[in-house]
Formats: sequence, structure tokens, C-alpha cells
Amino acid sequence: MIRSALIVCLMALPIWGGATASEATYDILRFEDLRGWDADDHTEALEVFLNTCPDMKDPDWHSLCALAQQKPDARAFFQLFFRPVLISQGKPGLFTGYYEPELDGALSPSARFRYPLYREPPESKQSPVWLTRREIETGLEMQGRGLEIAWVDDPVELFFLQIQGSGRVRLPDGSTIRVGYGGSNGHTYRSIGAELVRRGVYSRHQVSAQVIQNWVRRNPVDGQELLYHNPSYVFFRRLDDLEADKGPRGAMNRSITAKRSIAVDPAFVPLGAPVWVEKEGRAPFHRLMIAQDTGSAIKGAQRADIFFGTGQNAGRAAGRLRDPGRMMVLMPIQRAYALAPEALN
Repeated sequence: MIRSALIVCLMALPIWGGATASEATYDILRFEDLRGWDADDHTEALEVFLNTCPDMKDPDWHSLCALAQQKPDARAFFQLFFRPVLISQGKPGLFTGYYEPELDGALSPSARFRYPLYREPPESKQSPVWLTRREIETGLEMQGRGLEIAWVDDPVELFFLQIQGSGRVRLPDGSTIRVGYGGSNGHTYRSIGAELVRRGVYSRHQVSAQVIQNWVRRNPVDGQELLYHNPSYVFFRRLDDLEADKGPRGAMNRSITAKRSIAVDPAFVPLGAPVWVEKEGRAPFHRLMIAQDTGSAIKGAQRADIFFGTGQNAGRAAGRLRDPGRMMVLMPIQRAYALAPEALN
């Protein structure tokens, strides 16, 4: 999904300060050092790995993908051909969540369905910075041009759909259309969560996606002005070739999987690589996930965004998540020891 991580984007928290891979340290761990490793469903993780490993062009990964396609014993496969590498920058790990929104909508406007999802107009594509959110939503530039993909019934849900960058629109006949990122107006994202904190409405630790949504709905006039505080606007495109039972597409242009796919910083973690996640906090979980996505707010070696799935329940779970922990990238053995050659001594 071409999008920004939900909670971090809402709060615009500076986390890593532009650190680079050259500043990181690399430590090779044993599989016995991974908390909960033996209890995980490695077969499920292997299936997700197979979704994207054919697109990994490096010879090391290409060879391992070919082996994985023979459906070996999953845990033995990972333990035999990989080594867990802890990549660190001296900062604590941080996990947030994201999801695929599902909105109620229609293919034609009505008294209920009044808020359009737009395709990007040609003039926006030709300009690095185009109209603001307020100008797009209140002006006449978009009207009567057939740029609407669908109309939905909730402007707040539409705003959060733009943050996520892709989602589903459930039509009155029960069918669903999928939409994905189709461009933007070029304006820099301004955090509405941070704006509520600046105004003194909430303290920083109180703000979540659900809290913001509830506040906007309770205060419709001021809430609309709050949404206009963010001038950035996302356009969409229909994804008619995406099967209903598949997740949205990640940065590798393949469907991602709930609670098995994560977004990472590709400066540190190769896209397609298995990553052992040890998320702590109120609801800890330890599992093997696959790095299949990125996000503009996901920066740093120990920073990841966990995909929670589709719909409101997934959105609530993703919106609450802001937990510490650590993650280890499973690297092909030769590559792991090239990163940490002192481990051979």
C-alpha cells in the first residue's frame, strides 16, 4: 500500500532523525534466542514468503525462493538456510499498525452517498503541487468531469482511506470494489492529531485514530476545519484485477497478508525478507512475518508497521497499536556473515 503509517502519520512523531544504514550495527543471533520461535506457525509464514520471493532478484534470495517452492518443512527451511540478524541504531524498537478500510458507497451519488472518491485529473499530474484539500472539496474544478470512482457516506472514513492509500467500497447490492493509490496533489501532509494536541484538546498519549474520528464526528463544523488543516489530498484508481479474498497490494505489488506482512524501511530490511517480530506491550505477540510493504513514516532499522487486515475491527486494532519490541531480519547465511563478519571468529 502506498501510504503513510496511520498513527505515526497522524502524530508526525520524529523517530529516527534521518539515520542511515552505515550507522547501524549488525549482530547474528541464534534461533534459540528468538522468543516464541518454536511455537509459531512457520508453514503459514513460508506461504506468505512465497507470495513475493519470486520478485527478489538477488542470486542469494532467488536460490532460496526456488528451494521454498519445493514446499520443504518450513521451520527446518528457515533454520537451515537463514540466520537472524539484529540490526540496531541504538534506538528502541517501535511497532505501529495499519489496515485496509472498508467504506459504504455507491457508483452514483444520492442523499446518503455524497462524498466522492476521485481519480487524479491531468492538471494535477502535470504540476508538482496542485490545489489544496479545501480547494478540491469546496471548489468547482473536479465537478462534471467524470472523475468520480464512487461516492461514500462518511467524510471522516474517506479522510482515513486517503491516509491508508487503498481500501474497499461496499456497494448497496453487496458487491465490493477495490481502490488503490492513484496520485496526490503534492502538498505535504500536516498531522491532524498533532494539531489537536497543539490546541490542547488532547495530550499526546491520548491521541489515536479512533479518538480523532470520534472528535470530528462530535464536532462536525470544527471537525471539517480540522480535516482541512491537512492540505494533502490522495486520488484513487480502481483495482478490478484484485481478488476479493486477497489483501491489498504492498510495495512489491503483491497482496499482503493480515498479521504476516509488515511495512519496513528498505534501507535496512530487504523487501521480501522474513522478519522475526517480538512485539511487546499490552498484547504481545512473537511471530515470523514478511517485509512486503513500506511507508513514508517507517524509518529506521527497528521500525515496522504491522498489517492487521480489512475493516473496522482491523482498523481499531491497528489504531491502538504503538508498542515497543525488537525485530530480527532472517538473512541468507552468507549475507548474514558478510554483514557481521566478526561473528565468524
